[in-house]
Amino acid sequence: MLLDSVISIKDAEIYQNDHLVLSDVNLEINKHEFVYLIGRVGSGKTSLIKTINAEIPLREGTAIVSGYSLENIHRKNIPLLRRKLGIVFQDFQLLTDRSVIENLRFVLGATGWKVKKEIEQRIEEVLKKVDLEFKGYKMPHQLSGGEQQRVVIARALLNDPEIILADEPTGNLDPDTSDGIMKILFEIQETGRAVVMATHNYSIMKKYPARTFKCEGSKLSEVKKNEEINFESLEL
Repeated sequence: MLLDSVISIKDAEIYQNDHLVLSDVNLEINKHEFVYLIGRVGSGKTSLIKTINAEIPLREGTAIVSGYSLENIHRKNIPLLRRKLGIVFQDFQLLTDRSVIENLRFVLGATGWKVKKEIEQRIEEVLKKVDLEFKGYKMPHQLSGGEQQRVVIARALLNDPEIILADEPTGNLDPDTSDGIMKILFEIQETGRAVVMATHNYSIMKKYPARTFKCEGSKLSEVKKNEEINFESLEL
């Protein structure tokens, strides 16, 4: 594992249930990097993200994520690993019966924060980061889709993670809202975190170019800088 590496995967086999979706996966991602994962639905993008998050066990190969080895990772270490990861979902997964602030308080409480003043200060910091400092009292249904996604990003930042894993974060958003989300994600990357984003939003990729890996034919391969991507072949 290289000095600045936060994700190091070698000769890995990635499964979804008992189905092998990616074989011989080799992936090295450093701090400060923004990385896209592209490919058809079912090509292995989400399964790779879930493997990095230790949601899917690593059966073959080696992987080190934020200092944790994923081969046979002990159950008690999985929450510790996940505190170093921020997850951004397409479908938000907010608690609908609680305000924005209460959603964030719940996460901090569940991850070991106990001092009320520190909890409130951290919530204020992350809401300011996503330009929602005046909407913490609102319920999720009172927010637009873009605002809800900003809350999800704020939630992902609560424990100051080394890595942000974003699975189709602009999938349900209009172009202008998607643009705002991308600006926030790139600002996060500029603070020293690695951002890994699975996406089908190829217009966003053209506007915000970054290192890109393609899942295709059960293989993960890096797209060369000047390589033209055949987006039509990667559609649903």
